[in-house]
Amino acid sequence: MTKETVVSILQEGILQIIYIAGPVLIVALIVGLVIALFQAITSIQEQTLTFVPKILAILGMIALLGSWMLSTLSEYVIRLFNMIPSMAM
Repeated sequence: MTKETVVSILQEGILQIIYIAGPVLIVALIVGLVIALFQAITSIQEQTLTFVPKILAILGMIALLGSWMLSTLSEYVIRLFNMIPSMAM
């Protein structure tokens, strides 16, 4: 196995992580920003006010996109397993 192969596998793995986790993280960021604006406008500094909506938004996104995330990840793992025989040479 060459350095180029290892770098390619790692690069593809990092891109898969970004591709799968990106939508969930973007929703958490947007919800956090909206709650922070709400807290700044109303001067309410309750910490659970930021935590609970973010958790609910993240769980909702995972419920909504969970099957897509799992199928994308399983396709990547299958591709990796199919590459194993060619790496042994």
